[in-house]
Amino acid sequence: MSLTDAGAPEQVAGHAPTDPGRQRRRGLTERLLAVRELSLLIALGVLVLVTTLRNERFLSGQSVKDLLLGCAILVILAVGQTLVIVTRNVDLSVGSILGLVAFATGTLFVSAPGTPWPVALVLGVALGALCGVVNGGLIAVARVPALVITLGTLYAFRGVDYYWASGRQINAADMPPSFLRLGNQTVLGVPVLFLVALVVVAVIGFYLRSYRSGRELYAIGSEPAAARLSGIPVGRRVFAVFIANGALAGLAGVLYAARFGTLDAAAGTGLELQVVAAAVVGGVAIFGGSGSAYGAALGAVLLTTIGSSLAVLRIDPFWQQAVVGALILAAIGLDRLLALRVAARLRGRSARDSSDA
Repeated sequence: MSLTDAGAPEQVAGHAPTDPGRQRRRGLTERLLAVRELSLLIALGVLVLVTTLRNERFLSGQSVKDLLLGCAILVILAVGQTLVIVTRNVDLSVGSILGLVAFATGTLFVSAPGTPWPVALVLGVALGALCGVVNGGLIAVARVPALVITLGTLYAFRGVDYYWASGRQINAADMPPSFLRLGNQTVLGVPVLFLVALVVVAVIGFYLRSYRSGRELYAIGSEPAAARLSGIPVGRRVFAVFIANGALAGLAGVLYAARFGTLDAAAGTGLELQVVAAAVVGGVAIFGGSGSAYGAALGAVLLTTIGSSLAVLRIDPFWQQAVVGALILAAIGLDRLLALRVAARLRGRSARDSSDA
């Protein structure tokens, strides 16, 4: 039994929902996830404190606004990636989907200047979902690891974007002011983009925790073969999470266009690595079956804050990459350590229960 097994729904292994052993495993896993998220909050607080002591303007209103704007899109992408990684898959094409949707959004406003921005938002999400259908369909039909498929679609979607753009650039002047305000507007001092990201985190977090189909994603990531034998429609669930992830990448692409205004075919290049890093640092096990949307969001905020802090402290950007790499290795090592500790504790409890019986 590994840590990832604890995320399976109650009836996956044939137990009743009130099975004491399964309830103990769920409770232990949820406590460990809470500890991981608390440790991220502490690390974030220490980082902000140290940076503020060196430069008190780091916590000025404008700096906080810039930080929240900077992490909003990454938070949305990291939460979508969580859905995929939990099922023991990965989607490397999210950066290309974001770039394709962002350029498509700008092109829509150039071609049809009177288009309301909510229509552009819906169309962008739909285009992202369509890219997710391509990913999910290829994985289901070809039965090839998601890593290979999405690496291919990363280049395919980016190629479509470059062919479509043909060297053109879309500027902020080509888009309606109401749409551009969406990228910088605030509510009570909080950027609208960050509020959208919070809604996405809350919805996905609630789904993973409270819905049976959400809990089944953890069972799939824990042991796909056992999930199939338990009657879980593995193929359908994996297909659905790729569509959901594509839709969230599409949403991020529209928000990217509103945030930056100037768009070309290179938008979002390399972003997929930051997305995976944010999810892993946030406690989403790269081997599947464990993690939460809240942890992934905290990981995205932490990575964004690290970048801002190092710039304020005038530290070479090289060290930002080194720190992120160290955090990823530490997160993977911690996942393995926790898995071994949980397995040992569960074996001890099983032995005590057997002796008592």
